[in-house]
Amino acid sequence: MGRWEPDSRGRLQEAALALYSEQGFDQTTAAQIAAQAGVTERTFFRHFADKREVLFGGSDLLRDRIVAGVAGAPSADGPLDAVSRGLDAAAAMLGEFRRDLTRQRQAVIAANPELRERELAKLAAYASVIAATLHQRGVREPQATLAAEAGMTILRVALQRWVSDDEERDLAAIMRDSIGELRTMAVGD
Repeated sequence: MGRWEPDSRGRLQEAALALYSEQGFDQTTAAQIAAQAGVTERTFFRHFADKREVLFGGSDLLRDRIVAGVAGAPSADGPLDAVSRGLDAAAAMLGEFRRDLTRQRQAVIAANPELRERELAKLAAYASVIAATLHQRGVREPQATLAAEAGMTILRVALQRWVSDDEERDLAAIMRDSIGELRTMAVGD
């Protein structure tokens, strides 16, 4: 394998996304990803439990940041405002990643029904935890669930918009605009 190089995890992610895009998720093996990244297969498995985790690794950290944003919102914030603060935390984290890699990730997920299902399941799990956090803030049902589900829909839609070729704004701005659009719909045109 040659001389050790830093950021094995990052190189593995880039290699995986390139291979998933070129030959498809199902046709790509962990061994191929490791070889493309210039590491051993053993190194791959030190960083990722399986090849899906290349796409979904870090989701617990993202969930925790969103929840911390919701929990840390000022007590005067309503449910959607608190969720908006959680989305700000998500945008800060996700905005650190290169947009081109996020674009590749989203394309791979969109092309694979199993991965789309997993993505939606992750967002549903986030919504449950966010609703529980809103309950801790004193928000009752159905407002807690509605705000949490709306927030995850905004996250999904904003990510899709952010990675589109014609979008130049940063993720945080797109999320804020999406929340504004939701509020406008709620009060009518």
